[in-house]
Amino acid sequence: MPQRSRVTRRRFLGQTAAGLGAAAFGFPAILSARSPNERLNLAFIGVGGRGGANLRTIAGSGTENVVALCDVNRSNLDRAAQNHPQARRYADFRKLYDEARDIDAVVVSTAEHTHAYATMPALALGKHVYCEKPLTLNVQEARVVTEAAARAGVATQMGTQVHGMPNYRRVVELIRSGAIGAVSEAHVWVSRAWGLQSEAEAKANKDIVFVSERPKEAVTPPADLDWELWLGPAPHRPFHPVYVPGPKWYRWWDFGNGTMSDLGSHWVDLPFWALELDAPRTIEAFGPEPHPEIAPASMKAVYEYAARGERPALTLTWYQGTQKPQIWTDGGIPQWGNGVLFVGEKGMLLSDYGKHVLLPEEQFKDFQRPEPFIPDSPGQHQEWVIACKTGSPTGSPFSYAGPLTEANHLGNVAFRTGKKLQWDAKNLRATNAPEADQYLAREPRPGWSLSSAT
Repeated sequence: MPQRSRVTRRRFLGQTAAGLGAAAFGFPAILSARSPNERLNLAFIGVGGRGGANLRTIAGSGTENVVALCDVNRSNLDRAAQNHPQARRYADFRKLYDEARDIDAVVVSTAEHTHAYATMPALALGKHVYCEKPLTLNVQEARVVTEAAARAGVATQMGTQVHGMPNYRRVVELIRSGAIGAVSEAHVWVSRAWGLQSEAEAKANKDIVFVSERPKEAVTPPADLDWELWLGPAPHRPFHPVYVPGPKWYRWWDFGNGTMSDLGSHWVDLPFWALELDAPRTIEAFGPEPHPEIAPASMKAVYEYAARGERPALTLTWYQGTQKPQIWTDGGIPQWGNGVLFVGEKGMLLSDYGKHVLLPEEQFKDFQRPEPFIPDSPGQHQEWVIACKTGSPTGSPFSYAGPLTEANHLGNVAFRTGKKLQWDAKNLRATNAPEADQYLAREPRPGWSLSSAT
């Protein structure tokens, strides 16, 4: 197996800001106002798959100008250009930024390992940014992007579309208005089981590919794919179809973080928002023996948060694949395939993307819910477009999405380290486990740099 680049403590901290100041966690009110009817000049980086959907949603109405399209796959680029023939075309987003004078805002929909590298130049140039989830590949990148966004003072949004839907808003209102009292536990589970597992398990769990080791043979890349650009800052490896098309890549540590950071961006979002969480105090994970290359199909991660003001200490537990909360296994709650359970001193609240219920139902049959106080959203995409034009806030700006992404990544760091981590958020280090450093950051390949964009 190729030797991984290591980032020294001094270099690691030198590449990040020293602390978690208020500016990094508050949406800066320094956006320049403009007419809401003015057309934006948009660049789209990644226009296949999820990127193609973002392009259709944001630009499909024809109310904005698409001035640049970028994709490492020529077929994706040609397909997108059919509807936007006037747009400049690029394979390499670094060249797009060399000619970015007319661009107002950028939509990043690349594979996870290039999110930060496609986002940072936009922030450095003062461009608004919409980036797909998870925001970055690792903890260090999340902190760097969060702080760069705070300095830039532009409209940012992470693409967690469910955050803009009504159900989550009603749940947040119930939790914050005290419907179930002070919350001391939150349980988050998803049934998707993709990643390292047996071939029989992969088939039973409808995984999109089965693989247990890095392929040793090299395969010629498809003629329309620039494999070197797809790899970007990741360590070099020969092409093989177990990596692409997406989301096959998301199980490989070099390119993604498995289900924890992917679906965690959607599901952990709800307790993170409702309970106003930030950095955990400790993180511990349980599952199979960690694999050096591949994320697990099933695992569990336990986060401990200290008491905050009137909020008690909180334990948040993440379960994926075959792992489920004990109360779910025992039939103590409805056995939804995916869900978020809040446990409070006066009851429980169970939610998924589109519905929620207060438990025990008999106890809450006469409950009068509060009048809605979180305004409904026009949707994650439109919310961001409006913010670009008017300076209004978004629901998942990088000041919020960055810390959420850090927390999700820490579940994988604890899993790979095999220790209960004592987390020093200010200095981005596990005080009891220096061996965790190798999973918090990585050195990019020559020709790729985050710092060069700042």
